[in-house]
Amino acid sequence: MVLYIRNQLMSPYDIYFRSFVALMALPPPDPEFVLRGTSAAVHTLHFSCAGQEPDFPILFSGSENGFVHVWNLKTRRVDTALDGHGRKSVYWVETLDAKDRLLSQGRDQRICLWDLAEGRTSVTDSVFTENVGFCRCSLLKVAQGRWLMAMAAKSLEEVQVLELPSKTSVCTLKPEVGAKLGMPMCLKLWQLDSGSQPWLLAGYEDGSVILWNLSMGKALSQLVCHQEPVMSLDFDSEKAKGISGSSEKVLSIWSLNEQQNLQVHKIHKLVNSGISDITIRSDKKILATAGWDHRIRIFGWKKMKPLAVLDYHTATVHCVSFSDHRNPTERLLAAGSKDHRISIWSIYTQT
Repeated sequence: MVLYIRNQLMSPYDIYFRSFVALMALPPPDPEFVLRGTSAAVHTLHFSCAGQEPDFPILFSGSENGFVHVWNLKTRRVDTALDGHGRKSVYWVETLDAKDRLLSQGRDQRICLWDLAEGRTSVTDSVFTENVGFCRCSLLKVAQGRWLMAMAAKSLEEVQVLELPSKTSVCTLKPEVGAKLGMPMCLKLWQLDSGSQPWLLAGYEDGSVILWNLSMGKALSQLVCHQEPVMSLDFDSEKAKGISGSSEKVLSIWSLNEQQNLQVHKIHKLVNSGISDITIRSDKKILATAGWDHRIRIFGWKKMKPLAVLDYHTATVHCVSFSDHRNPTERLLAAGSKDHRISIWSIYTQT
């Protein structure tokens, strides 16, 4: 096949090459829309879009000024502003199944349980962590009406796991004497499938990632992934593969073998240093990182192929979150930044 364009003979290779160059020259997409009104840096995000009821999809955000904002994604405005942390920064929010039961964690050392049903905005229960760090909790549903919650404990190197809603202590995970791990910086509870044994992956101040057996209260494997504190991690239990970031110019990809040993899988070098947050989309096709360089980066999870650099924010991006829409074409990505804005993106929805 040949084509004549402007009196030039073009081979199939020429056509392919020009198409490729044109594709590469396309600018990155703009946000679908931007949410403004937090009046403070945004530190955490959580979607609730998959409810059975014919209701509007919502996004929860936690800000440095201590407010949790409930965003209506149809009107793109705040429906409710929750003030329960004494104006201390909120850095983790998560729902318990329904969008009317919300957990929030703040620098006031409290984790609050909110009742948002029928327009209510009350804190019905709370846990005092006594931890002075900024390690986000991790939540895992283990049975109907029953969850595990991992959190950094009062003793700086320890992690406590509670059962909710009873707040019963399941275990306290203590490093071996002389381990010198420093504080836990990020946590990820997971299980292979519903009803199976729960595990915890924890990233520490010394750059290590540790796999904990909760039933034994014992560390099974430790891997030094970074030279600096582990700022964020996520784990794909289906592929037994995880990823972590720090203040360095690298992402560390690691795997878990059949003997429950962590091992380095790959190191991916970055252009700029500093990763605040990492999240793998629920379909395990892509992941997003929040960068200190103001950018959101999208990678293919299978081979860590760079797919997009989303350049909108004017300050550090603190958090990224994928929506839980049941329809893949409706899936969204949200990013929260120090610039007080939340950008909402529709990207790679057909994968």
